[in-house]
Amino acid sequence: MRELTAEEIRASFVNVAAEEAERIPLPGLHEVVWADREFLGWRDPSLAGRGYLVHDSEAGLVGVVLRRAERREGRGVPAMCSMCRATQPATQVSLWSAARAGQAGRDGASVGTYICDDLGCPHIIRMLPPTSPWAPSPGDLFEARSIGLLERVRAFTASVMRSAR
Repeated sequence: MRELTAEEIRASFVNVAAEEAERIPLPGLHEVVWADREFLGWRDPSLAGRGYLVHDSEAGLVGVVLRRAERREGRGVPAMCSMCRATQPATQVSLWSAARAGQAGRDGASVGTYICDDLGCPHIIRMLPPTSPWAPSPGDLFEARSIGLLERVRAFTASVMRSAR
């Protein structure tokens, strides 16, 4: 992912008003290792149930405000993130929803999916298994994971921008 400025990030949000985007707390951008990201995702430190996701698309930068559903305890139960497709304990995967862009979102329409609770999918896909003669090469595996993650993120944000039916 290319390095982003605070101004670019704030201007990218498609499902909130510009005034609200100006109040979004940003992560420490100077700490981000941009080359190790397919998207920038972070949690709101002041609102436990809110998160943000920003990525590059063919149409430009797209950002969405996310809301985490109330957590149901699922100790010992595995869950899969729909973005990175990693299976983790259910306490580490949450149902995140985003209001649709435009009038549909203002009318209450939203879309949701299961995503890593910390929005750290770019880190998860970089955890590669040990090499073996039967497994794909680590480079091929990482490339496939990276491409798949970005495709799924783009599909999710495209559904946020699509008119509700």
